[in-house]
Amino acid sequence: MKKEHAVIIPVILAGGSGTRLWPLSRECHPKQLLALVNDKTMLQNTLLRVQGLQGVGAPIIVCTEEHRFLVAEQVRAMGIVATIIIEPVGRDTAPAVAVAALEAVRQDEDAVILVLPADHVIGNEAGFAEAVARGASRAGQGRPVTFGIVPQSPHTGYGYIKKGAEADGEKPPVFTVDCFVEKPCLEKARQYLDEGYLWNSGMFLFQAAGFLATLKEFEPGMADCVARAYAARTHDLDFTRLDSVAFSASPANSVDYAVMERVRDTVVVPLDCAWSDVGSWEALWEIGKQDENGNVFIGSVLAEDVTGSYIHAGDKLVAAIGLSDYVIVETKDALLVAAKDRTQEVKTIVKRLTMEKREEVRLHKKVFRPWGSYERVDSGERFQVKRIMVNPGATLSLQRHFHRAEHWVVVKGTAHITNGDQSIILTENQSTYIPLGAKHRLENPGTIPLEIIEIQTGSYLGEDDIERFEDLYGR
Repeated sequence: MKKEHAVIIPVILAGGSGTRLWPLSRECHPKQLLALVNDKTMLQNTLLRVQGLQGVGAPIIVCTEEHRFLVAEQVRAMGIVATIIIEPVGRDTAPAVAVAALEAVRQDEDAVILVLPADHVIGNEAGFAEAVARGASRAGQGRPVTFGIVPQSPHTGYGYIKKGAEADGEKPPVFTVDCFVEKPCLEKARQYLDEGYLWNSGMFLFQAAGFLATLKEFEPGMADCVARAYAARTHDLDFTRLDSVAFSASPANSVDYAVMERVRDTVVVPLDCAWSDVGSWEALWEIGKQDENGNVFIGSVLAEDVTGSYIHAGDKLVAAIGLSDYVIVETKDALLVAAKDRTQEVKTIVKRLTMEKREEVRLHKKVFRPWGSYERVDSGERFQVKRIMVNPGATLSLQRHFHRAEHWVVVKGTAHITNGDQSIILTENQSTYIPLGAKHRLENPGTIPLEIIEIQTGSYLGEDDIERFEDLYGR
């Protein structure tokens, strides 16, 4: 027997690399895990948004292997309980949603899933909650629901939804979907704006079991691969791992193409709010708090005769003179300068960095790990210096290197070090030498963060020169 009000389970899609927001967004630390609009990350803002909804269950987050510990730490910092599912490989949004739907059905066979990207900005939280409530009743009846943003401009970076007839005569109205439209040229976008089209937000409400049945009808191969991957799932610490072979065999496709554009009873709920998928630096400028000259400045910025610009100073003072409609983004290892209306082309720079195998496309100088973080301080021929921070109670893997030796100096805190056959305790200003090939491990037995300086020397200093023997984090 169906429940009168099915529980809504938020499904947050936290994969993706956010290449158009380079150099802040990197493969190993993408935009959804960055604080871009306030003191919370995009993921954390999304979690807060769904906490304010009526009748919601604990969220399901789908993320990648590489980002799992960052996701888990950000969830923990919010004091929220969530199911975190790891995608073995990226297969676009349809398989990710299908996996989450299987988990939702396991929790509640009548569950409705609210599918949300982790990296959206929504200005009107009350309006969002009201739109979800209106959509939930239709989704509970088995009708797929999408949310269409009332356009603020003839934007060429979004897909559009053409509304059909009013669905049920209620006020404010919801509509049937006439069709989904690809990202248009500017002339078409202006036409769509005049004709009352909506932006396609990529946010959906489905009855979980109904979504799975529809996917099986239209994409049986995908449905089978996902079902097998989920059936063979394992649990690792706080994560749910899917079977890699089965999931990797799934075709890649988006929810839009696999399901939404094929079903005929879809309902669109208009959402009139300040919304952005933060797909470029220009988008961040649009939603930022602009000064009297139309500028958005982050960090230490000095500007003279600058208008309509977005300047983000990460670590250094950025001074700008006589600029109009520019984007400047500074980090410790990269500087982006671009005309504001060409920031979508940042992905071209990222492609070049990838082709040249530049580390700046993947990592910041400060790299987060499940045990803490490390930051590259200096490097040269046959040497590298890092600043390592280990969280209280955390332990690195027992490991060894074939091409480098290491010298550790404790700057702050207490270190428990395994060095070959030795087990030693070091405190501030004490040090130890790890010979090439020696098994070693670093632990923080204290209650404050442990900080050490690591000096590496050797013929090869890459992060892949590591053999692990024991690891608490399953790497």
